Amino acid sequence: MSEIVIFEDARQPVEVRLEGETVWLTQKQMAELFGKDLRTVSEHIGNVYEEGELDREGTVRKFRIVRQEGKRQVQRAIEHYNLDVIISVGYRVKSHRGVRFRQWATRVLREHLTQGYSLNEYRLAQQGLAELEQAVELLGQTLTRQELVSDLGQEVVSLILGYARTWRLLQDYDENALGVPPGARPARGVLGMEEARRALNALARELRDRGEASELFARDRSDGLASILGNLEQSMFGEALYKTREERAAHLLYFVIKNHPFSDGNKRSGAFLFLLYLRQEGMHLPLNEQGLTALTLLIAESDPKAKELMVRLVMNLIVEDGNPSQDDSEANQ
Repeated sequence: MSEIVIFEDARQPVEVRLEGETVWLTQKQMAELFGKDLRTVSEHIGNVYEEGELDREGTVRKFRIVRQEGKRQVQRAIEHYNLDVIISVGYRVKSHRGVRFRQWATRVLREHLTQGYSLNEYRLAQQGLAELEQAVELLGQTLTRQELVSDLGQEVVSLILGYARTWRLLQDYDENALGVPPGARPARGVLGMEEARRALNALARELRDRGEASELFARDRSDGLASILGNLEQSMFGEALYKTREERAAHLLYFVIKNHPFSDGNKRSGAFLFLLYLRQEGMHLPLNEQGLTALTLLIAESDPKAKELMVRLVMNLIVEDGNPSQDDSEANQ
């Protein structure tokens, strides 16, 4: 159910819709917030989607609002955009007011989530069950469509069951780390385009020599790979959007598999770049070959609406036990 909250500002308060653990604004409201004309905001939103920075799926929703048209009050279904889009547009228009809005929205969401979970633990349990049901349904689809052999199917089952045990941790997450498993550490770097391209070329040559890949394997479609790697290191108001190595690794795997930056071999290339980044960060993958294959297929078969579920699954699988080192802690300050 939606809740309307007010972003207080001396110049012009903005009514903000709060639903689904994020905030939503129309294009008109964003124009008012950032002090830009509607056309400028509309162009930036279009570029956000065109450049692959965000997907429309899950970031746009139509809400019915009442409008005064002459002497009549009319209900219209108007497109609203979530906080990810608002932040992206704010970054592009370089709005100082946008910085204050982000800080305000972070506080409001944290209070909303904390109060909601504290007052109703059953709600948290239901949320966990709902996501688990999504995963189980996805598991069935994967097994059916891919006709997986029994041992690989068992690997997928073990992934789902292992992730289900993490639901108890969700109540301990604050808003800034929601979905980030305890133990996640700051990223030391990014996967460079030259290194990624060189490694992919070597993989392509080896697979072609073995007759396991076509000439189109890992061949770039436009600048898809560069865009994905650029998105992983983007920042907003001086802060990295993906701060931890677990977030970057999980999004790298997901984006390559789902965005299809190559003419052929996107699943294999995604898994390969995922392993390359883990090695660069000195991380150990607690999955065998079959487990990685199962995870890759699971992401490939997933509905785009399940993106956060898939990313969170990968992060929980690769996070290491134990406390961050002193260097990691200092880097996170």
